[in-house]
Amino acid sequence: MSKNLTKTFTRGLLGLAAALALSAGAHATPKIVKKVPPEFPAEAARQSISAGSVRAKMNIDPDGKVSSVEILEAEPRKVFDKAVTRALMDWKFEPSSEKQTHEVKLVFKNED
Repeated sequence: MSKNLTKTFTRGLLGLAAALALSAGAHATPKIVKKVPPEFPAEAARQSISAGSVRAKMNIDPDGKVSSVEILEAEPRKVFDKAVTRALMDWKFEPSSEKQTHEVKLVFKNED
């Protein structure tokens, strides 16, 4: 093997090793096995709020159950939070060997 070819081959192996190390540290997205849609809050309808969105993070136990929900963003604020929390606490994920987190964005639209 020529000297330049050896350097290129070695750099390629180092790059591959770094990529493998990064992917080994990355967590796969938890697989959802049960989704529960949130109910549109009656209070929002009474206030003539017909749409909104909530971005939330779930903490998932190794058995696949959601242990807690954190609201990260909400528009409008505080209108859909409780409905989202109640629904997400009923979601189920495939069991894994460790605790996981998963973020979702739920969009609300009342067509009545």
